[in-house]
Amino acid sequence: MPSDPHATPGYFEEGALVGVLTAQPLDRVLDYRAPEGGCFAGAYVEVPLGPRKVLGVVWGPGRGDWDPAKVRQVNRVLEVAPMRAEMMQFLETAGAYTLTPRPAMLRLATRAPGLGDPPSMRKVYRRGEGRPERETDARRRVIETLEEYGGLAFTLKELSDMAGVTSSVVKGLVQQGVVREEDTPRDLPFPRLDPDYSAKQLTEDQATAANRLRDAVQTGRYGTTLLRGVTGSGKTEVYLEAVAETLRKGRQALVLLPEIALTAEFLTRVEARFGAKPAEWHSGVTMTERRRIWRMVGQGGAQLVIGARSALFLPFRDLGLIVVDEEHDTSYKQEDGVLYNARDMAVLRASINDARVILASATPCLESWANAEAGKYDRIDLTTRFGDAILPEMRSLDMRIEDLPANRWISEKLQRAVWDRLGKGEQSLLFINRRGYAPVTICRACGHQVGCDRCDARMVEHRFLKRLVCHQCGETKPMPETCPSCDVEGKLAAVGPGVERLAEEAQALFPDARLAVLSSDLFGSARALKEGILKIAEGGADIIIGTQLVAKGHNFPLLTLVGVIDADLGLQGSDLRAAERTFQLMRQVAGRAGRAEKPGEALLQTYQPDHPVIRAILGNDEEAFWRAEAEGRRAAGVPPYGRMAGIILSGSDVSQVFDLGNHLARTTGPLREIGAEVYGPAPAPIARVRGRHRVRLLVKAPKGAPIQAALAKWVAPIKLKGDLRLSIDIDPQSFY
Repeated sequence: MPSDPHATPGYFEEGALVGVLTAQPLDRVLDYRAPEGGCFAGAYVEVPLGPRKVLGVVWGPGRGDWDPAKVRQVNRVLEVAPMRAEMMQFLETAGAYTLTPRPAMLRLATRAPGLGDPPSMRKVYRRGEGRPERETDARRRVIETLEEYGGLAFTLKELSDMAGVTSSVVKGLVQQGVVREEDTPRDLPFPRLDPDYSAKQLTEDQATAANRLRDAVQTGRYGTTLLRGVTGSGKTEVYLEAVAETLRKGRQALVLLPEIALTAEFLTRVEARFGAKPAEWHSGVTMTERRRIWRMVGQGGAQLVIGARSALFLPFRDLGLIVVDEEHDTSYKQEDGVLYNARDMAVLRASINDARVILASATPCLESWANAEAGKYDRIDLTTRFGDAILPEMRSLDMRIEDLPANRWISEKLQRAVWDRLGKGEQSLLFINRRGYAPVTICRACGHQVGCDRCDARMVEHRFLKRLVCHQCGETKPMPETCPSCDVEGKLAAVGPGVERLAEEAQALFPDARLAVLSSDLFGSARALKEGILKIAEGGADIIIGTQLVAKGHNFPLLTLVGVIDADLGLQGSDLRAAERTFQLMRQVAGRAGRAEKPGEALLQTYQPDHPVIRAILGNDEEAFWRAEAEGRRAAGVPPYGRMAGIILSGSDVSQVFDLGNHLARTTGPLREIGAEVYGPAPAPIARVRGRHRVRLLVKAPKGAPIQAALAKWVAPIKLKGDLRLSIDIDPQSFY
């Protein structure tokens, strides 16, 4: 620490002992000597670790428990904005909540390349004019890559790698003017957004909601608002007014979206509202752009970020608002690596930053609904659709009385409804929540179901790809001609419908209709998916065949009919959230219909028309559904009225994995002390993934119980041998 007691707080003079947290898998802060010129707490530094140079952050004063003669010096301080105290607190608190080591949390916060590079000029490459003199496959791939990313700049290595060509191919196109080479400064600030550029005229309902959100932002204090609005009610326009107020106050805003495919339309709306494009952060962004965003967010050169869940870990200089759009969406839960729920972490980060949170959804998750009921969250309801649009009429089609052949899934009533829409020049959506052609391929000679060689999952036929795909590990193999079990040829049959098989049936029933299949498997990149959605929205298809991807906020103005092929699908299984998720998905999908002035209709094919969830969907009484669901959860003592944690054990030797699970089940003392119950061990529903056997235990504890401390104490004596792995999932969202 500085010798002068009046020196700047958090400043360490040259040679002072500092504690540096690195992203390496060492769960402790390491001691180093401050470099020449000293450093501040939060500074990003390069330090020696063995023979390597690694990135770290000055976390505070050193511990002093290492031989002073062996303490090495920080190599240099990086030329980036230091990590702010509130960000350090967020990483510490989030890590403690999720039982994640601090280095893993720091990795989430430093996921941008070249952070140690000094500011400089660089050469970037964009699409130029015309076509090459001689078109080869390699040159075509370069052009397609540049056009796919819509004018974004690439470094030479990025462009070469993404197009799968050598740098000389790119250089040759530069000489012909087909590719443009530019010298540009690294990491320029983003264009300024004007909060008063083009505010839309709001309805009375929307204006009232927007005023309440603006007032909340103006307080400059933490608070969370559940913005619940029926599909098409204009939630986006309302919360963009809160973004505008945040910008007026000189603070930064973050809008989280559940799907990359949603960003294209959303960015267009933001640009129309504020006069310039915001920063865009997700896996479809180039590494060059990721570095720019990361640095500009820390310097205040990016006022608004639109991103996926990982954007929550960007180093904002003054974060004033976080919007979690479609807050109920399961993709906000990170299911590998660091296990966290971005919705919950958004609330945590905002509470530390004195920021506001808006959780927006037509069908909020029960946790958010319960927090609003308990008064922890404010709640704003938008009950009417924007303009002349009205909610679709919803009806069930009782499949028990439909006389359908075994290989057909579109009922005659649904078929007639689609024909009616085709005659009016309107669009229809046929929805099924299964990717691929068929979920199971079975041999009719011996009964063998074709499974993955590395998992205990059945392989799914993807006829468009002409391959079988494992949806657990991604393993693929060609469609076999003979049965892998009995070697009989010509007896393999697809069982059950997938989105591709449904498309095949629709093409046969409606031969003159233009079909579009909307499934994430069928698009090579995020940009291609965005283009496909835009084409549909502009009327480029008569019938859309879609998976749950279509339920996530897309606006199809010509869509007036939604047909749900199997409304019962999500009701199967023992997941405690099965009813909630089915309710949300069906309401979201149905809400796609009739978003313009044309009235919409939603038809749900079901074998259980009297099921409480189906009746709640059709009855349009969402509050009654939530109250009933809440009462059931409260009686069972499960979230949000209790705590749960999943323990996932895995390894290549199944007996070792079960031995560890049984040992844990016998030594539950720390958990019994807090009144927790332990269930298992039991094989995970998919018990083998990528060759590793998986066993689960489930811990249930009373609400308010210190479950993290008890879990840490419970597993602390465990010494993992060989390739055994143990991970803890606080607040699990799935049980696979």
